[in-house]
Amino acid sequence: MTVLAPETTTVQRMREAFADTVNARLDTDPRLAVVLADISADLFARAASRHPGRVVNVGIREQLMMGVAGGMALTGMRPVVHTYAPFLVERAFEQIKLDLGHQGVGAVLASVGASYDGSGMGRTHMAPGDVALFDTLPGWTVHVPGHAAEARRLLGPALDGDDRVYLRLSTRGNAAARPVGQGMVVIRAGSRRALGTVVAVGPVLDRVLAATEGLDVTVAYLATVRPFDRAGLNRIAAAAAHADVMIVEPYLRGTSAHEIAEALADRRHRQLGLGVTRDREVRGYGAPEDHDRAHGLDAEGIAASARGFFLA
Repeated sequence: MTVLAPETTTVQRMREAFADTVNARLDTDPRLAVVLADISADLFARAASRHPGRVVNVGIREQLMMGVAGGMALTGMRPVVHTYAPFLVERAFEQIKLDLGHQGVGAVLASVGASYDGSGMGRTHMAPGDVALFDTLPGWTVHVPGHAAEARRLLGPALDGDDRVYLRLSTRGNAAARPVGQGMVVIRAGSRRALGTVVAVGPVLDRVLAATEGLDVTVAYLATVRPFDRAGLNRIAAAAAHADVMIVEPYLRGTSAHEIAEALADRRHRQLGLGVTRDREVRGYGAPEDHDRAHGLDAEGIAASARGFFLA
């Protein structure tokens, strides 16, 4: 089994990588357009002066933002829609469903804030249920990069296409970029007697690697969560003595439980999902690291869950 090593890249924030990529493409692709709701308007100010008809800031009107994107897409343009995750996905969900999905047109939706990156601004800026919401709609590709270089690589094909894409950007991530665009990849292989597989999604990979050090498990990485790489997980699980799977997702706990069940439908297995808890709301503002600890998503919490699951 091939184990893919990290790629050393220049440190850059995901939102900056996103804006740089889109700004450059606005100069070369006449069908590309950007729709904003005030957030990150400064990052597109120069592009707006060069392409005033293709960089549109509707103000704090997120439902309108999605309607504008749907109208652009119906005329053959490729809209890129960007704001904080709760405003982009939750507030404008009906418009995503109707103005894009029901009309059969595509767009690239790029969020910031992730689950609780903006915890200092309170619950209004948190959206741990965003990926679960997209699971209720057909035909969406969902990317959860763990590094700015990964965000750039995933964004390029999305801008070229015509389909519906959600790019979940974060202020947090891993120290190095990993291969993306090819499904689930093995980062650290267990032995033939391995206890199972741990799937790390996007920005949690470094924490998962630290938490499972010394545990005989295979650690796999996933940055594109929809469509879920069911065949890849089945293949990786088949190489271990046990098909048990623990998945660590930086959003709502259990979001991918049904995907794992489908992927391993032909194998006896157990599964454990770690993520943002569903049974209570963390009401303190705090820092993102405080929320990690509260949800068991820090390295210590992940280690305790992994030992309890695989060694039980």
